[in-house]
Amino acid sequence: MSIINDLFAPSDHPKSIGAKFRARRLKKFEKLFFRNFNPEKPIHILDVGGTASFWKGSQLPNVPGVTITLLNLHLEKTTHPHICSKIGDATSMKEFEDKKFDLIFSNSVIEHLYTYENQVKMADEIQRVGKKYFIQTPNKYFPIEAHYAIPFAQYMPKRLLLFFLTKTRLSRMTKWKKEDAQQYLDEIRLLNEKEMKKLFPGSKILKEKTLGMTKSLTAHNLR
Repeated sequence: MSIINDLFAPSDHPKSIGAKFRARRLKKFEKLFFRNFNPEKPIHILDVGGTASFWKGSQLPNVPGVTITLLNLHLEKTTHPHICSKIGDATSMKEFEDKKFDLIFSNSVIEHLYTYENQVKMADEIQRVGKKYFIQTPNKYFPIEAHYAIPFAQYMPKRLLLFFLTKTRLSRMTKWKKEDAQQYLDEIRLLNEKEMKKLFPGSKILKEKTLGMTKSLTAHNLR
């Protein structure tokens, strides 16, 4: 049972399926990164909604000249000398001037903004403060909803999904606390490929595949 629990745990669990996809995605990102940037020059990265633990599996924080700034609504802990943390709002990054960062990175954050209007604001700010960007989000049409690990959860009435989350163990082999489940139900708005193209015009859409289906979408201009 512990093996099953590990597999279906959230992606920050090192033995979960989500962590394996994250590691594969990070390798793809690094490959694109080193095609576009000269590590001999200072490179400033803004990770919108990121954590220091995410970068443990990456070589980038240890590359001389690379600095990573984490931006969140709360202050994230970090002890790495090349990673700093700031409090801020992804939909209004007024503290940063235009093209402040060489690269904006964001992993599974833009779907947590409640409304499409907020997603537009985040996308606009990313393109304002960053010269390059790499923005990933789960695909709305993938059969297994990424946050609950329940098939077709995105199409269920919210009251029914709340019941499944809090009264059964269908989601990741555990029962959710009601306040946590309601928070996710309120804030998550999944995106599809058409919307990502509209949010990031001129970007390339990288499709992460599993079993022949698109699991997640990444808009980027790393070419």
